[in-house]
Amino acid sequence: MPFLQLTLSIGSADPAPLWPRVRIKALFDSAADADALRTLFSSATFEHIADRAWEREWLKDFHPMRFGRRLWICPGGQRPQLDETADAQCLIELDPGLAFGTGTHPTTALCLEWLDTTPLHGKSIVDYGCGSGVLAIAALKLGAASALAIDIDPQALIATRENAARNQVSERLTVAVPDAAPRAPAEILLANILAEPLTELAPSFGARVAAGGSIVLSGILRSQAAPVASRYAAWFDMAPATVRDDWALLYGVRRS
Repeated sequence: MPFLQLTLSIGSADPAPLWPRVRIKALFDSAADADALRTLFSSATFEHIADRAWEREWLKDFHPMRFGRRLWICPGGQRPQLDETADAQCLIELDPGLAFGTGTHPTTALCLEWLDTTPLHGKSIVDYGCGSGVLAIAALKLGAASALAIDIDPQALIATRENAARNQVSERLTVAVPDAAPRAPAEILLANILAEPLTELAPSFGARVAAGGSIVLSGILRSQAAPVASRYAAWFDMAPATVRDDWALLYGVRRS
């Protein structure tokens, strides 16, 4: 469907702004009243945008990306140029569809790099808030025995199943909404969501990780890492946060 695009440039009133001006772009239905919008936003400019496959627009800027020593995330049909002398590489073909998770965000990158450096052979994995399924699929491709991918978003469950089929790991992957997900403790639980739900889910995650197992939490700002880690300290021995671009990853080991 075509859209009406509004572009608004705003100067900052802050005496010490991060940016002197901010440009905001918003899309409205093409039938929207442009004159009324102009009245509301007197300094805005308008442009009619032709219809396109919006969920595919990301592909223009998405190229194969490497995480750690051997893990690659590749958009459908693309392959990285590999050094023939390099160690065996793990390639994941990914199409997130309408779900979150391509590896471009620092939190996803931190989780993928953690997986790349962790012995996963034979392990059971929970990917809570799976989005595109990238973490569960990466774990399976790196040797995990099984993975449970959980999300509340139906689009995420669709994308996860499709990406699992693309990467030939469907037989070892279970996909479910939280209420229908199996509750047997896993050896590793990853949750790349947000600080508030992570805090609320701490007791549930404590029950979902086997004694001696690992928990990996991200989607957390640097400033949120300490309070989130404190919440999980009731069940886990938490390590110092790993930080990138003001985003943090937390790691802990489940006590007996």
